[in-house]
Amino acid sequence: TSATNFKPIPHISSFSPVQGRVGTTVTISGTNFTHASSVKFHGKTATFSVVSYQKITTHVPVGATSGTITVTTNGGTGTSSLAFTVTG
Repeated sequence: TSATNFKPIPHISSFSPVQGRVGTTVTISGTNFTHASSVKFHGKTATFSVVSYQKITTHVPVGATSGTITVTTNGGTGTSSLAFTVTG
């Protein structure tokens, strides 16, 4: 594979806050977010905005339950090492 065809897997290093209600704005930090196609909270699809290569802002979606956050790009899917806790 040539370097021009390499598509790195996104990596989630952290997110803030670590808990919140449906609708809470969450900032995800990491790398390889440029071409993100989906963000999910424990499998539940969320709306999101790619701020930069290293940052995504999203909102806890309706129906979300506590669990990991995933970011998917054309390079694959990155999963948070910690769980987000849905409150309320």
